[in-house]
Amino acid sequence: MDFQVVVLAGGVSKKLLPLVSHELPNALLPVANRPVLSYVVELLELSNLKDLIVVVEGKDTALNVGAWISGAYADRLHVEVAAVPEDVGTAGAIRAIARHLYAKDILIVSGDLVSDVPIGAVAATHRRHDAVVTALLCNTPVSGPLESVSSGGKDKAKKPGRYDLIGLDPTKQFLLHIATGAEVEKDLRIQKSILRSVGQVEIRADLMDAHLYAFKRSVLLEVLDQNGEFHSLKHDVLPYLVRSQLKSEVLLNGTPQAEENGTEKVISQSNQQMLSQILANASEPTFHLRHELSTNGSDSVRRTHKCCVYIAGSNKYCARLNSLQAYNDINRDVIGEASHLSGYSFSSHNNIIDPTAELGAKTTVGPHCMLGEGSQMGDKCSVKRSVIGRHCRIGANVKVVNSVVMNHVTIGDGCSIQGSVICSNVQLQERATLKDCQVGAGYMVTAGSDCKGEVLTKK
Repeated sequence: MDFQVVVLAGGVSKKLLPLVSHELPNALLPVANRPVLSYVVELLELSNLKDLIVVVEGKDTALNVGAWISGAYADRLHVEVAAVPEDVGTAGAIRAIARHLYAKDILIVSGDLVSDVPIGAVAATHRRHDAVVTALLCNTPVSGPLESVSSGGKDKAKKPGRYDLIGLDPTKQFLLHIATGAEVEKDLRIQKSILRSVGQVEIRADLMDAHLYAFKRSVLLEVLDQNGEFHSLKHDVLPYLVRSQLKSEVLLNGTPQAEENGTEKVISQSNQQMLSQILANASEPTFHLRHELSTNGSDSVRRTHKCCVYIAGSNKYCARLNSLQAYNDINRDVIGEASHLSGYSFSSHNNIIDPTAELGAKTTVGPHCMLGEGSQMGDKCSVKRSVIGRHCRIGANVKVVNSVVMNHVTIGDGCSIQGSVICSNVQLQERATLKDCQVGAGYMVTAGSDCKGEVLTKK
């Protein structure tokens, strides 16, 4: 389809500490025992998009990601790994590789996206409307917006729910307003020019911007060049394009008027997770019809460009691994209700036990579980709704529930692990109990420890 594809794979996110490090950056964080980046790479491959630029923050991170890609996809895909400085943001990352972009349209996707939404459908929508940007919108995860959860640890208050407030035209094809990470309790303001032009806007808080965009290259690079302060595609570039899609040629009774910069207060709702409010004026044309009228000069507001959306069906899976809670949720989903994404064949017991793994007497591995290559479990162990990595050594009478255990972890007899993430090369001595904890790579949990809601890392 003549699209260039850019995967923004990030670097080492503070939101994901202590799970990530320069040795294990965001892109290589395991989901069901395979790097999260593999999910978006293979989703692109399904749409026959096999020529990719993967942008990574930091040279060391780029070397690690590049080595993994070479080993996994050398004979299937053409992937160029580009290193950019750390903390340049998604807008800065695109500026840094601008000279490598030549196609008419660019697909930009976050490397932490785990989804089965066909990317080709987003690209086709973009081309059909000749849009400057088309954004993928998905249903907000059941657990709430992924940006809203606490990052773990003791006494950390949960942040108020923050949502993407999205304004759509009646046909649900055009993006009229977006407030990313907005607090639902606050008033929502929409430009008067938008309201005059479309007459009807549907405001949604049950949709998530999935950070998958198709951009018209010339417009994207011009906006980035002219707005050097823009740091984020989602928070800066997309809202800018949405705001600027109506030019200030407002006619009142046939007389040109300067457009007000004002906004109308549209809605105020408190403590409401799902927001759907219709602002209706039945006598006005639809947004799409307005655009058609503007081609013969009779319209009161001139459209300069189109911002479009592709809304994924409710049966599609779509989540971003951008928080500790999201990491737990996505691992659980990929071995559970979204098991088709895992790439593995599940047994008749609805689990995955590698043929080289060893189970002791009276040890049970329940449904929606994964036990990796070469791992060994002692007698009378129980694993429920959990992922256990490769080459782990687990003693007797160990319970693992709703947890992720990475590779080369040693767990002593009588340990109990619930709702936790255990990074690689961790050692849990006998009778240690962990609940809702994150344990950084290489840490030793001493015998008999009882930890709740803690982040345990090497000093």
